[in-house]
Amino acid sequence: MGFSLCILLIWMIWGGHWAQWTDVRVVGEALQGYGVSAGLAGVVLLVLDLVLPVPGTVVMSALGFLYGTLLGALLGFVGSFIAGMIGYGIGRLFTEKTARWFLGEKDFVRGKALFSQGGGWVIALSRAVPILPEALAVTAGLLRMPLAAFVLSLTCGSLPMAVLFAWIGATGHDRPLLTLVLSFAVPAVLWSLASLGQRRNH
Repeated sequence: MGFSLCILLIWMIWGGHWAQWTDVRVVGEALQGYGVSAGLAGVVLLVLDLVLPVPGTVVMSALGFLYGTLLGALLGFVGSFIAGMIGYGIGRLFTEKTARWFLGEKDFVRGKALFSQGGGWVIALSRAVPILPEALAVTAGLLRMPLAAFVLSLTCGSLPMAVLFAWIGATGHDRPLLTLVLSFAVPAVLWSLASLGQRRNH
């Protein structure tokens, strides 16, 4: 809860500045200003989404616009994945006592139960929602979600998002309803299949 409030505060302070970055071509042109480092700049922006109100889906679309679906998706996935892992790592830096104080006893117990019982679907689906992914990544670290489960769920959420928005940027398609449905449906399906595979291997 506390981390979410911090992120919301940052949005209130910086949101107006980033709000102009809602056009894929504008973002694409801004990234092109970095020349051969445009892809790296896009990845850095996605990582900064951890603490700044970066329009992640627009950046992913801009990467698709610049590099095509495949390379754009790869760059988008790398940026989103690194951001999630850094958030998780930040959470792991704190002790359980700090986590209990930060989250509150009730939320700590509920969260611990959720992440210990396959709550990876929350991480996977959250990648499609603004602000929430970063807060949940840190929370997963605070609550000591198993690293393997976190990596799997983060991948299930970040990869389809990167592919979807890179494709939108590369092809110029803009179908909000379809995008919204796929943003939640694909990660959910991937996480379900991954979970099923894990259970069969145990």
